[in-house]
Amino acid sequence: MITTLSPPARIGRAAVGALGLLAAATGTLESVVTPTLPLLQRELSMSPAEGALLSITMLITGALVTPVAGNLGDRYGGKRVMLRLMAVVSAGGLVSALAPNLPVLLLGQVLEGAMVGAMPLSFILVRKHLPAGASAVAIGLVSGLFVGGGMLGTLLAGPIAEGLSRHWMFAIPTIAIVVATLLVHWLMPADPPAGSAAGMDWPGLFLLSGVLLTLMAGLSVAPDAGRQPLVLAALVLLLALFIAGLAYVERRSPAPMLDLRLLAEPALWSSYVITFAVCVGTSVATYLVPQLFAVAGDGYGFGASATDIGRYLLPSAVAAAISGPLGGLAARRFGSSAVVATGIGVMTAMLVALAVLHTDVWHLVVAKALIALASGVCITAMVVKTATAVDHGNTGIATSLVLVTRVIGFAVGVQISGAILTAGTRPGMQNPAESAFVTGLVVAGAVTALSLLVVRAMSKGVEQ
Repeated sequence: MITTLSPPARIGRAAVGALGLLAAATGTLESVVTPTLPLLQRELSMSPAEGALLSITMLITGALVTPVAGNLGDRYGGKRVMLRLMAVVSAGGLVSALAPNLPVLLLGQVLEGAMVGAMPLSFILVRKHLPAGASAVAIGLVSGLFVGGGMLGTLLAGPIAEGLSRHWMFAIPTIAIVVATLLVHWLMPADPPAGSAAGMDWPGLFLLSGVLLTLMAGLSVAPDAGRQPLVLAALVLLLALFIAGLAYVERRSPAPMLDLRLLAEPALWSSYVITFAVCVGTSVATYLVPQLFAVAGDGYGFGASATDIGRYLLPSAVAAAISGPLGGLAARRFGSSAVVATGIGVMTAMLVALAVLHTDVWHLVVAKALIALASGVCITAMVVKTATAVDHGNTGIATSLVLVTRVIGFAVGVQISGAILTAGTRPGMQNPAESAFVTGLVVAGAVTALSLLVVRAMSKGVEQ
């Protein structure tokens, strides 16, 4: 095992601020494609299918890179891995900014997707350099600024692309990432490795990547299962084989990519289950509420324009941005289990309330903002719980799995929402029936509420 001769140095607000600035910059770069997708499709002559591929490329890369980055950070030090990861992200931003066509832009998005791995690396650093209470607040701050950066990118990407060019909407956040990375390099002391000195578990890395890729592919195919059942069946079988192979290899590896013993800890598996359920509920609301705003106001809906929808969703974006710091402070003050239970209760109540009452714009605005706030607080509290439930040498991989579970939960929620609206749209009709929205929100509330059954397990096996 690698040992350290002296305890790691404590860090001040400037170093934490540098991590927060980096999180905000990466969040901004992550979010610029979604609001400008129609513009990119026009300028690069993309088909709808190519536009969909562009919109999920970074998501897939992030899901693959995040657990690897967390594992490497545990082994070789969070700062060392983060600086190299940000070099890849900066290169991706530069490629995207200069991209003359879709294939080059896709390459840039693949490289940019590595940015999601910066989150568990930030958690490694604050855990090593701060006491437990302060690290919980710092984790919340970094998480909140990443979401805040996403909000900023969503608001500014369109005006920058239309006022300057699509190239600058990638270039400006990339410049900010370079500056923030230099600040982290200068202000953050080196953290000693805490993991095993054994070599990289390449078979485990391959199998874990196979699990994630097959799962994402299966989720994308699931809505069309009726037309291509053999493809879905093949993906399910392949997923089962990858999972079985991963379990077999990791049980025998001296330095596993994914230590299965961690997943047996109640504090960890419960966090992953709750994260999945909360993100399913959140993504259903995130998908359905804008659709409900946009539906022509004939019996239900409001016929809102894209600009109106952006204005209506601004309070929820602000709520999401402040939820990270608030979640970290609340977890420190009241304990993660209490915070998560409260957040789940608020989310469930708002989802059910939306299903029952959605006749005025303010009903949706208020409920969506409270859902975003409660969801962000829950996720941050679970990251804090997960980070403190393991030793320092497993912080990266344990927290990265929370982030990967978050991605999967959002993907599942979106697919559920799309399937429900499709099933609720009668032949020859453009809009789904109002009952489809009600059904989707009730399903989301039920899934979220069921996660309360495992909240108690979060407190088992670790100190509060």
